[in-house]
Amino acid sequence: MRQLRDRREGQAGFVLHTYPYRETSLIVEAFSGAYGRVAMVARGAKRPRSEMRGLLNAFQPLLLSWAGAAELKTLLDAEWRGGMPLPRGAALLCGFYLNELLLKLVPREDPHPALWSEYESALLALTEHPAPAEQAATLRRFELKLLAELGYAMPLTHEQDTGAPIDPAGRYHYAFDRGPRRDIAEPGARWPLVRGETLLALANERYPDPQTATEAKRLMRSVLDHYLEERRIFSRRVVQDLQALDEEAEPK
Repeated sequence: MRQLRDRREGQAGFVLHTYPYRETSLIVEAFSGAYGRVAMVARGAKRPRSEMRGLLNAFQPLLLSWAGAAELKTLLDAEWRGGMPLPRGAALLCGFYLNELLLKLVPREDPHPALWSEYESALLALTEHPAPAEQAATLRRFELKLLAELGYAMPLTHEQDTGAPIDPAGRYHYAFDRGPRRDIAEPGARWPLVRGETLLALANERYPDPQTATEAKRLMRSVLDHYLEERRIFSRRVVQDLQALDEEAEPK
């Protein structure tokens, strides 16, 4: 059978999302290192005695086997490969944010091995470095890597029109698809305004103060929203609310 010829055995991956399919099955959206984002039917996975019932959860390192020539594959097997702690609390919500970005921006069956490695590293960093500032820096790094892998790398160190180095004390409009510009000559253009210091902080992955970290988050949100084309990221608001609560709980 054609389906048996198109088998993929023991591929390292993570489940991004599942949703019900008929009475006893699930549709699984997974992210694999070698084959990118893959959609699969896990037949019978909702049954109480299914061996895969407790495995098909987000953030668990798995070895996945599937078959099929169509876009929707058939999941044949899932094994836990271990080696990573499961995220909890704020790390868990940040992980769901990463999953939403992958689901809504990465096309199916478009391999991105470097992005897959970055995703795995981000999950580990979110768990090992639970401070809100550290988690925010992890999210910014992943967002930048994701955009670069998709062909939307963000110029951060030089003006695109003139080639001049970014002035930390300057203020720039960030033109989507082009980068930072000091002057706007296009009527009606609505590009985010950002300090040069913040652009360089993103480039260096170091955020010296809360103002810079907040401005970097706002810039990345604007750029991502541009490429999302009105597709909402639902976990973003939950992460923001939780980080706000953590900040309020800190001593003044």
